[in-house]
Amino acid sequence: MKLGPHLRRIGNDIVAAYLIETDEGITVVDAGLAGHWSELVAELSAMGRSLADIRGLILTHGDTDHIGFAERLRRDHGVPVYVHEADAARARGEAKSKASFGTFKVGATARFMVYASRKGGLRTTYLSEVVVVHDGQVLDLPGAPRVIGMPGHSPGSIAVHVPIADAVFVGDALTTRHVLTGRHGPQPAPFTDDPALALASLTRIEDLGATWILPGHGAPWNEGAAEAVRRIRAAAQAR
Repeated sequence: MKLGPHLRRIGNDIVAAYLIETDEGITVVDAGLAGHWSELVAELSAMGRSLADIRGLILTHGDTDHIGFAERLRRDHGVPVYVHEADAARARGEAKSKASFGTFKVGATARFMVYASRKGGLRTTYLSEVVVVHDGQVLDLPGAPRVIGMPGHSPGSIAVHVPIADAVFVGDALTTRHVLTGRHGPQPAPFTDDPALALASLTRIEDLGATWILPGHGAPWNEGAAEAVRRIRAAAQAR
């Protein structure tokens, strides 16, 4: 799915991953579920590209619905996988989230679970090796992505700012489709380790001026970071 001249999405509003394209090659942000591999290959083909054009994969955090095909890409194609140092153990399967399930609706939760199962969510392969990144680091990858620390959902959650794409990739720092309730629009994400810290971390992106806010779950948001953050704070206060 093409969102802009330098920007593509694979997956859907339940689970998504993204591709940044420049003349230098491709940067992938998040790896969805294992079954998204075929969609990655198909999207690259539609772009006139191949797996050999991928220069790096950045994980917004280490949860299983974001690392799906990461190890396959690293192991079989030599693509380095970048993750914040505080989530490296989670991406390697050495640490798990302790977040509570929270509010849910049976129908929405069932749709998420069924989709995740069909896409290989029960057979996640953890990373054997990662390249750790730090807050403020600009990576030598297509699009010159900048790492923004967004702790809360997990200790090493990050946003990835790519000015050439006018986009901020936020993982689960926020969501625009709550996978457990089905509610749409910018709001706090479920399965968050520290909700108060996650809400406070939103100040890191609200003044960026980027049009596209791209979550791991939900529709792409193109009304700007400031408006997304305003709505999330309102949603959090309404709980």
